[in-house]
Amino acid sequence: MRCLVTGGAGFIGSHLSDLLLLQGHEVIVLDHLSGGWMKNLVEAQKKTGFRFVLADIRDFKAIEPYFLGIDWVFHLAALSDIVPSIERPREYFEANVDGTLNVLEASKKAGVKRFIYAASSSCYGLAKEFPTPESAPTNPQYPYALTKYLGEQLVLHWAQVYKFPALSLRLFNVFGPRSRTTGTYGAVFGVFLAQKLHGKPFTVVGDGKQTRDFTYVSDVVDAFYTAVQSNLTNTFMNVGSSGHYSVNRLVALLGGSIAYIPKRPGEPDCTFADVSKIQKLLGWKPKVSFEAGVQRIVERIEDFKDAPLWEEKSIQAATQSWFNCLTP
Repeated sequence: MRCLVTGGAGFIGSHLSDLLLLQGHEVIVLDHLSGGWMKNLVEAQKKTGFRFVLADIRDFKAIEPYFLGIDWVFHLAALSDIVPSIERPREYFEANVDGTLNVLEASKKAGVKRFIYAASSSCYGLAKEFPTPESAPTNPQYPYALTKYLGEQLVLHWAQVYKFPALSLRLFNVFGPRSRTTGTYGAVFGVFLAQKLHGKPFTVVGDGKQTRDFTYVSDVVDAFYTAVQSNLTNTFMNVGSSGHYSVNRLVALLGGSIAYIPKRPGEPDCTFADVSKIQKLLGWKPKVSFEAGVQRIVERIEDFKDAPLWEEKSIQAATQSWFNCLTP
């Protein structure tokens, strides 16, 4: 198949592009490089059938030509992070909502055969049911979560109204090599591994007992590949690890001292996906355990040598708007 991956130079998108190429497909990566890196595509660039296009999904005319003749579209391009979405909501709406509309329209006009959207489990907000099923109420807590959810609603609406062959995967806490480390304070693995490299204490939020459904990236891209080969349309499914693990457990696996920092408003005490729907409909199951995934990423800890080093004071300064806006 001829595949187009928006955001393909990013963390998950680059792993997905590698898998598609390994399976013998042609791949066009379309990326603005605002959150992705060309170094993530070093292996992909060695393969025949690969092409990189520098383009912004907010510019319909710029991206439209690259969808002609495409069979499968994987839409992963988005602005992420909580804090900047609070500070720059218009930018997030333009990228994650308007950009998704552009990708949908370009795909529909080109007659693509399958469209898979990377949604976010942040749409559930402070969930009250665990494991959390797809039927749980949505309650986005900040603009990033809202814009990703609105993007999903566009995708599902296009599937309903235009009979467009699209579905959405709600990703929980994805981790693994190439995870993004730049930008405003964010992903726990990038923060912790940089701290470990510099011999600094791990900045654990709250008491560290909060749990996350950490899902290894190879399992996530396998879910995308399984979904695109199906005939399912106009539905959404959780993608998770079938478990949830505390931040304290992560610290124990990494090994090191701890500096506790204040719990943040709008952050859930637990994320834990009910994955029975995707298992039933697609036969997909995660394969990599949390412990094995942590070991794999630690073996490549040097990949995080250029990640920003966060400490208590710098985190406090970077997340101030988080507290200002989300504290009840």
